[in-house]
Parts: sequence; structure tokens; C-alpha cells
Amino acid sequence: MSGVTKAAGVLKSVDYEVFGRVQGEPYTEDEARKMGVVGWVKNTRQGTVTGQVQGPEDKVNAMKSWLSKVGSPSSRINRTNFSNEKEISKLDFTGFSTRY
Repeated sequence: MSGVTKAAGVLKSVDYEVFGRVQGEPYTEDEARKMGVVGWVKNTRQGTVTGQVQGPEDKVNAMKSWLSKVGSPSSRINRTNFSNEKEISKLDFTGFSTRY
């Protein structure tokens, strides 16, 4: 049984908040879909971008890297905080969406 679970890969969930000159949720949504992760993104009143990413561990890690280093074309990322990172048994979302 553990071989089957391992073959499927570990599912991860992580919350994030990106600080700097960052207001570009359409880019985050597009990137998440390309990478094959699910979750959500939202611009905050404080000028940050917050959200949650879920998916296979390697894809979540790739998205974390994108959120930390790349971001939308016009963004300038000062720092990215990740919290509540954990293994999950199933995805809570079916796609990636923008919340308002």
C-alpha cells in the first residue's frame, strides 16, 4: 500500500503572503494552472498578495519558488512568507481562482 501512496506523491498545502510591489493575481492564477496546482490568490488592502496553494509536493515547491522569486512581470518582491505548510490527504480545491 505504501508503494502506491509513494508513487502518487505527497500532497502538500501551504498558505502564502507576498510583500513588495505586488498586485498581479491574474499572473499567479495563470502560473498556478500551468504548474498544475490548485488554490486561490487575493490582493489585500495592505498591498500584499495572499493565498493558498495545494498539490503534489514538487509542484507546490515550484510554485513557492515562483511566488518568492518571479511573480508578475511588473512586481518587485521584497519577501514571501509561507505558513501552515502540511501534508494533506486530498485537495480542498478543484482549480485555482482569484478571490475578491
